[in-house]
Amino acid sequence: MVTVQSAEDARHCHALRVRLGASDRVDAPWVERVPFASDEPGAARHRARELARPVDAGRGSRAVLLVYTDGRADLVVVAHRSAYGQRALRRLAAALLDPARPAPARGQGAVPSGSGHTPDWGLGGPAQGDARDGHRVALPEGTSREPEGWLAALAQVLSRYEPERTPEATALDAGDRAASPPATPVSAGLVFDLGGEGEYVPCLAPVFPLTVTVGEDGLRCDHRLGDVSTPIAEQFVRHLVEAHRRLTGPPGILDPAEHERILRLGRAAQPLKSTPRRIPDVFAERAAERPDALALVDGDRTVTYRRLDEWSDRLAHGLRAAGAGDGTLVGVCLERSAQLVAVLLAVLKAGAVYVPLDPAYPADRLAYTVEDSGTDVVVTESAGFPGSPGVRVLTPAQVLESGGAAPDGPPATGAGPQEAAYVIYTSGSTGRPKGVLVPHAHVVALMDATRDDFTLGAADVWTFFHSVAFDFSVWEIWGCLLTGGRLVVVPYWVSRSPEQFHGLVAARGVTVLSQTPSAFTQFAAADRDTAEPLAVRLVVFGGEPLDTRSLLPWLDRHPGDRCRLVNMYGITETTVHVTAETVTRRLALAGSRSVGRALPGWRVYVLDARGRLAPPGVAGEIHVGGAGVALGYLRRPDLTRERFRPDPFGGGRMYRTGDRGRLRPDGALEHLGRLDNQVKLRGFRIELDEIRTVLAECPGVTAAAVTFRQTDPGDAATGRLDAYVVLSEGSTADVRERAARVLPAHMLPSTLTALPALPVTANGKTDLAALPEPAVAASGGGAVPAGGEDGLSGELLSVWRQLFGFTVGLSDSFWELGGNSLLAVRMASLMRERGLPSLHPRLLYLNPTVRQLAVALKG
Repeated sequence: MVTVQSAEDARHCHALRVRLGASDRVDAPWVERVPFASDEPGAARHRARELARPVDAGRGSRAVLLVYTDGRADLVVVAHRSAYGQRALRRLAAALLDPARPAPARGQGAVPSGSGHTPDWGLGGPAQGDARDGHRVALPEGTSREPEGWLAALAQVLSRYEPERTPEATALDAGDRAASPPATPVSAGLVFDLGGEGEYVPCLAPVFPLTVTVGEDGLRCDHRLGDVSTPIAEQFVRHLVEAHRRLTGPPGILDPAEHERILRLGRAAQPLKSTPRRIPDVFAERAAERPDALALVDGDRTVTYRRLDEWSDRLAHGLRAAGAGDGTLVGVCLERSAQLVAVLLAVLKAGAVYVPLDPAYPADRLAYTVEDSGTDVVVTESAGFPGSPGVRVLTPAQVLESGGAAPDGPPATGAGPQEAAYVIYTSGSTGRPKGVLVPHAHVVALMDATRDDFTLGAADVWTFFHSVAFDFSVWEIWGCLLTGGRLVVVPYWVSRSPEQFHGLVAARGVTVLSQTPSAFTQFAAADRDTAEPLAVRLVVFGGEPLDTRSLLPWLDRHPGDRCRLVNMYGITETTVHVTAETVTRRLALAGSRSVGRALPGWRVYVLDARGRLAPPGVAGEIHVGGAGVALGYLRRPDLTRERFRPDPFGGGRMYRTGDRGRLRPDGALEHLGRLDNQVKLRGFRIELDEIRTVLAECPGVTAAAVTFRQTDPGDAATGRLDAYVVLSEGSTADVRERAARVLPAHMLPSTLTALPALPVTANGKTDLAALPEPAVAASGGGAVPAGGEDGLSGELLSVWRQLFGFTVGLSDSFWELGGNSLLAVRMASLMRERGLPSLHPRLLYLNPTVRQLAVALKG
């Protein structure tokens, strides 16, 4: 076993072997007789061991003369670089062979500082520790070995691999540079073989995490597997050779073959087999195949494919009569229900475009979306829906009445598959949401790209769990109905109770479950507490980053061969999903950040700041091309041009995601977070600048800042938005009330803190890192001790203190203290563990203080 000290010594040692002929005679005390002929495998193993044995700096050098049975001999000299540089090592060997020659003085070498910078792009395996690998690369005849050219090439490669660092091209034994070790730890460096008699071993262990030796016979690469994987090391050396070749030609590190290879990594192995079609046309095929099969289950109500087809036909004719036609935008603001699905399908059959509106959103946000989109008709059951001049607001019943008698099929329409099917509004950095136009053909392509791999079909039962204004609902609704499955509607309050949701999934025999990681964490906890068997065979994750390690308890109960877990990466602008990765136990144990390879028809590129392909392992901005790229932003031509750009690699357009990522050598994409001011919170994409703008527009606010905090990276429930304002008048309560009229619940900050001024950096920008801990809005209501006259209130106060980490009062609001839906579920679990009354999340929404909740629980 190599000790830590000897491993470090090996990094700073080099060696030389000089072959002696049978007639050579050297008399020395360091002779070792080897019981093998010089050309036998045993002799080779013996030589290799001697060449790999390091010495420490104090000893300086070690020499042994290996004499073989055939009379030949090898002189092996190992030296510590701090004692003898490469030239001194060769002079030392010559002096050992010829005592008449002077031996070099010690202290003529140099060693690099530190232990090296472990590169992110190396994709090494920390578990492999000091294990090493290496390979050789031949160079074309005539290739220069001059240090200047190779140092320049190394600097160019490092600038592509590490754009955030100032590249330091470092070399040992590079002529006059021999005494100039690197001043700071580096990830890759050069060693130059100066040539001469014998076999030179430049390092017994890699000098740098990735060490490339330039010699007369080509390049030699040595690397620690804990720092740099073998595929990445081989790739780096290829790029180094190409950069050196092109120093006098076109700049860059990728030759045409390498460029094409990286492009192939970002594409699926199989091509997409999909014909552009409209969603209603594909649905009609499924309805014709199995007209009496159940399409929808909504509580006690069931709807067959035939009934849904006829129902949506009537609604489509009613919409046409109400003024909705080809290309018309129709707002749909309905609770999750069978009726909602029928209306969405009807909008598409009418040739129109649906604009989903969540009834839970504030009235101001609903009114903004209707006005910004230019919606002509809104279908809703809400009597208080904010009207707008020129917009017809109808109930589903009124739409049916407008359609007259039962029609014979859907209305005629000239809408084509490349025209928009829906417009989903996402958070916008300018302070206002923006609508994304997605055509029919893209939704159909998504189903065609996944159907065979996921074996989706008529035997499947799906859940409709998510808000219709969240694009995960596109996958749930149309993924089910376009493949002939059965869609189970999950009522809003059931979706907020993991126990009730688990019961519904079990009772309905759900086989395909779509979840954000945050929601699934609570579902999996409910699963551990029940013996109810599940029929779930496929779980699709999306909406936010997945900590794969959190899936291990689920895999213990539901092995991967019975329930497949698929992590998918996607964006609204690229039609829900882009990549897919099946999460195995091995990946979960490793904490893999991979989101898999591109779906058939989709293309993934990782580009640097200048729009060039980043080599595998190197981080850059994720761009997406291919079948899913949306039509653009509704009425935002400038923003569309900025984010949707011509695809120089595959034709058409590609979308700049703003996400940071990297490709692995096998083509899997790793998602590494955001490059901008956008965050993901419980599955929702949120632009912090939108919240800041809303706050800044409130009366009395002169400045505002918003930050995202997650106290436990592995627990999504601890994620929250903290806001800070500078007030010239009014109070934070006034600001919160005004913001709540504009922002949906998931975008409303958990805390709102007033400051005399926002801290700024030296260049005048808000210094987010210097913002203080947020103030917690508390009423000051006194706590009632547990076991007192009101024991339940005391128990609840104790639960809240455990949940929030600070003392709370009887009149403090759960939501104003920073509570969220995930913490509400956590609270219900803690209460259950303490034997307190069962808590349904709806009860907490209606009774947000300890005092109110205690009364409600007793009643």
